[in-house]
Amino acid sequence: MALPKCLIIDPMHESIFPMLSEIGWEAVSMPSITRDAIKTTHHGFDGLIVRSKTTIDRDLLGENPTIKFVGRAGAGLDNVDLDYLQEKGIAVLHASEGNRDAVGEYTAGALLSLMRNIPRADSEVRNRVWEREGNRGEELMGKTVGIIGYGNMGQSFAKRISGFGCNVLAYDKYKTGYGDLYAKEVSMDMLFAEADILSLHIPLTPETRKMVDLSYLHRFKKKIILVNTARGEIVSLTDLAEAMQGNLVRGAVLDVLENEKLNTFSPAQKLAFDTLAEKTNVIFTPHIAGWTFESHVKINVALIQKIEALGLAH
Repeated sequence: MALPKCLIIDPMHESIFPMLSEIGWEAVSMPSITRDAIKTTHHGFDGLIVRSKTTIDRDLLGENPTIKFVGRAGAGLDNVDLDYLQEKGIAVLHASEGNRDAVGEYTAGALLSLMRNIPRADSEVRNRVWEREGNRGEELMGKTVGIIGYGNMGQSFAKRISGFGCNVLAYDKYKTGYGDLYAKEVSMDMLFAEADILSLHIPLTPETRKMVDLSYLHRFKKKIILVNTARGEIVSLTDLAEAMQGNLVRGAVLDVLENEKLNTFSPAQKLAFDTLAEKTNVIFTPHIAGWTFESHVKINVALIQKIEALGLAH
């Protein structure tokens, strides 16, 4: 009997191939394939693995797909039409377990770097400026850290920062009873009232797109530090720049941006980005929170476990 076939349309760590073979799948890798080519190539395949190359929807797969599962090599599912796939009985697998450790470590590290002025101090010393008092930092101990979204990423971050002696509060609209050793379950109103630091760990959905705007930021009783390692489109860059100009937000870690193709900024996005880029209390990184050598392999491990659990191979 022929092995089920999996089409891989994005670059993946090479460990995916022996892993798929071991659970009885044949892998066909086409990392440079175009969207139009996928439309004619996917027929006859039983599985599809994608990172972020293209949107997986009706236009791509059509009315009679042979695909039994779509595996997203990462955490977010914003490039997957979940309603369409559910209609066609196609399983959706994602691998947020694979990079949760990386995201948890990055978020803690970047927050500490911001609070202790490490990027600025490093830059100054490289330029022969030895400024101690101007780089006096803050301790995380005693601060209240608010986490929105208490899934794999939020829990991983909470686990790491809980050891710093801070008060960790978590809000998740779609869960109950999720408080644990590392974070206390609270209402959003409690986060607005208590948080010194806000860290986002939620997916991009129509509900969360531009959720963090000026009116949202005005609801916090304290001048917060904002950390976004989730999706850039959740935060309005223009509103964040305005909030920081008005000292409503006192620091930001932005691993993601609402437009990550920096040379295609709209005039408003460019103005907002330039405003934030001038500030030493903002840290930018190029969407690397979950991007480690280890997570590259762990994502494959998580996907393979879920593919095997479907029981499609004989």
